[in-house]
Amino acid sequence: MKNILVPASILAGTIIGAGVFSLPFVFKEVGLATGFFYLAFFCFIYIFIYFLYADIAVRTPGEHRFIGYAEIYFGRIGFWAAIFIALLQLFVVLVIYLILAPSFFKLLLSGSETFYLAVFWLICSVVIMLDIKRAAIFESLIVSGVVIIIAVIFFLGLGGFLSSDIPWGGIDISKFLAVGPILFALAGILTVPEVISYFREANIPISFARKSLVIGAVVPVIAYGAFVLGIIGLSESVSVDAISGLAGNIPAPYLVLLGVLGSLSLMGSYVLVGIIIRKMLNFDLHLSKLLSMVLTIVLPISFYFIGLRDFISSISFVGGIFLPIEIIFIIFMWLQMDKKSEMPPTLAGKYTKLLISPILVVFSVILIYEIIPHP
Repeated sequence: MKNILVPASILAGTIIGAGVFSLPFVFKEVGLATGFFYLAFFCFIYIFIYFLYADIAVRTPGEHRFIGYAEIYFGRIGFWAAIFIALLQLFVVLVIYLILAPSFFKLLLSGSETFYLAVFWLICSVVIMLDIKRAAIFESLIVSGVVIIIAVIFFLGLGGFLSSDIPWGGIDISKFLAVGPILFALAGILTVPEVISYFREANIPISFARKSLVIGAVVPVIAYGAFVLGIIGLSESVSVDAISGLAGNIPAPYLVLLGVLGSLSLMGSYVLVGIIIRKMLNFDLHLSKLLSMVLTIVLPISFYFIGLRDFISSISFVGGIFLPIEIIFIIFMWLQMDKKSEMPPTLAGKYTKLLISPILVVFSVILIYEIIPHP
């Protein structure tokens, strides 16, 4: 069982993050039935994509990651496209953390949002400049902090939810507001090669990877569902970030706990993503270490003050545009790999090619919806 659960925790730990804080507001807006339907539906699709990407990792010789696979199967055009997809996506993710951070600081202290933002950004920027080994402690803070927050919110709010008469409504798939935030909250694609590396290094049969990927994808869905029910049970008026609306609805000690854990987990997420960006700029784009560091530190805060400050819109931007592009990229990468590989499919099932077409249609529709202006 350990051979399945340890790699599953790698995937689940990557998925569970800041995206969860957008879900209560979104679910309240589109209706609980629609929100939970989309959550389950896209979890299924993500599992399918994880199988495809894992199959690429298993059947491609050598140790590579998203950008490396893109170059192998699409040449230099694929390399630069992957760089663009990954870098811009990650920079917007940092901005999302900047938007969310003041909500947690307000639970601890009184002060202006700009002051909290500056403190958060300065602390994270200093740590990003350190060696990755010195920043590694933040990895455990990310997942543990968010998991404890989810557990506290669920147990505090469950009674209120059960005694409420909140309507679930019917399933309405035309309510696309939920799609971007849910895709963002469930995203863990880029971690799949790490899961496969675990199996290789531990000499565990790759066949076990299927169960690990499924468990790693499903556990966050359960956690997110618990968080949504807890937040809605605690407050009739759900705030956009789920946290700032809790003041006055739960005891002060719990607010302090949420503030501390939330701040630390966001710092951990920001630092780790920042280090990934810094190294990508340095090693993949061959920028100097100094320039890579400056761009990593300065661009997110610049984007924020230029006007990228809306939490839901920013998450929808990443989830509704960049993640569909990333998923479509991986699908065509798998098709290209399947033509060239002498190995038979290892993790992709016999119905893979039948499912690819409808999934491509789904993500093409999502992209068109997000790109084309609509009321």
